[in-house]
Order: sequence, then structure tokens, then C-alpha cells
Amino acid sequence: MKRTSVFDCTLITLDKHHHDNGNLSVVEGDATLPFPIRRVYYLYDVPGGESRGGHAHKELYQLIVAVSGSFDVTLDDGFVKRTFSLNRSYQGLLVVPGIWRELNNFSSGSVCLVLASLIYDESDYIRNYNDFLVYKNV
Repeated sequence: MKRTSVFDCTLITLDKHHHDNGNLSVVEGDATLPFPIRRVYYLYDVPGGESRGGHAHKELYQLIVAVSGSFDVTLDDGFVKRTFSLNRSYQGLLVVPGIWRELNNFSSGSVCLVLASLIYDESDYIRNYNDFLVYKNV
């Protein structure tokens, strides 16, 4: 496994086109992201006080975008934690494989869009934090 850290994860500013009647942001697969988009999903109506995520991926890359409202993403590589507050629909958080992620502090009406490099594959998930630490050789 390639040793990844939370410092391999970064905010990406998406193309933003301003118009008098609203803005438009564009994501064009390999042109915008360092991975092809194979799956798109979104989280919404997350009850107050609830969190999402709580897992890592072995191979999957993701871009996480707050298309509406706001939420926090805490990333953990087994040694260091970083928290990003997402609240701009023209920015996304690039998350590389081998990083534990937790999403929380969802504002009312928030929508979290995720662009993923792979189709759903349960074997790519690490859902137990202690198993994650073993996987990372911590």
C-alpha cells in the first residue's frame, strides 16, 4: 500500500462561472480531478447531531463538495488529523485512499455531493478504526 497522509488531501477550487442570474461550477472528470469519475452520490437530510463516514477506503479517491449548507470533514491517517469546514459549492475536498474520514456538524438543509473514482465495492471499505490502524501499520 502506498503510504498516504492527510497532507495528500487538499481543497480543490472548481471552475466558477458567474452570471447575473446565478453561478455555475463545472467538474470535467480527468480535466478537473486526478481520477476518472465512476460514481456520484449525495447525502442530505442528515439529522442534527448525526455524523456520516466513519470509514476509510483502500483504493477509492473522492471529491467531497458541500453543494448546499455546510459540514466538517475530519481526516485521519493514523498519525495526524485534519478538519476541513466545507461551505462553498465551488470547492471540493480531495480525499486519497488510506484515509479515515468522518463528516459531522451538518447545517440544516445541507447537501454533500461525493464524486468517486470507483463503483461501489464493499471490499474496498475499512469500517473498523482498529482494522484501519492495522492496515496503516500504525
